[in-house]
Amino acid sequence: MRSILVQGGRDAGMGARLDTAMDLARVHGGHLTVLIDTPVDKYVTVDPYGGAILAREALETALQEDDALAAAFGERLARDDVPFDVAQSELPQLDALARCGDLADLLVVSRSSGLAGDLALTASCPVLALPDHAPLRLPLRTACVAWDGSSEAARALKAAVPLLSAADQVQVLTVQSAKPSGFPPTEALRYLSRHAVKAELVELPQGRSIEETLAEAVAQAGADLFVMGAYGHSRLREFLFGGVTRFFLDDLTAPPLLIAH
Repeated sequence: MRSILVQGGRDAGMGARLDTAMDLARVHGGHLTVLIDTPVDKYVTVDPYGGAILAREALETALQEDDALAAAFGERLARDDVPFDVAQSELPQLDALARCGDLADLLVVSRSSGLAGDLALTASCPVLALPDHAPLRLPLRTACVAWDGSSEAARALKAAVPLLSAADQVQVLTVQSAKPSGFPPTEALRYLSRHAVKAELVELPQGRSIEETLAEAVAQAGADLFVMGAYGHSRLREFLFGGVTRFFLDDLTAPPLLIAH
């Protein structure tokens, strides 16, 4: 994790995102990029005849404010010991983060932004979704990994190895009544062992839903990080009927999530 991209902004979660990204950069000898985005499309409206109207004054004010924010981040980070740069974009926020994420090892956002789920599908790097007031604590004491044998779970597991390698305890959680598919959990343990990560397999009898069973196990473990594959089912199905990904992204009290699709 040498290239860490963090969503820049003035929102309540910015402190946790910045602290987490800086700690990750220190631990892994990495570089931090803060992305400030001023989406131009936010200031364009279409009239009834199909013409485009630009709210020029509002856009100019927003650009000036974001230039000032970028300068403030630059001054703040220059006083620290982490290599950094501050990038700016005028693309829609999701597009800007996904585009910059093409050359990042990790993308750090807040769950409250509502962007993590979309980014898991569109960004080419894993997404770390944080609660607003809970930075990721390093080194990890306990990390939990959700395992259902899917490709999504495997990608999330591989992405998490740099974090798991320094954890005191790693638990691979599998719900026993879930329909088995793909790789068995023993393969996940074998993969981690090749990276010198000692993990414990925890087989969970399903209580209510799979997501509630996992949430209870994560809470009991006191996990600092929960690793999971994103959207094993279609997003439409999860939107209509719920699912594991949607459940944890909506649960603002859950620990930091590392997700990948």
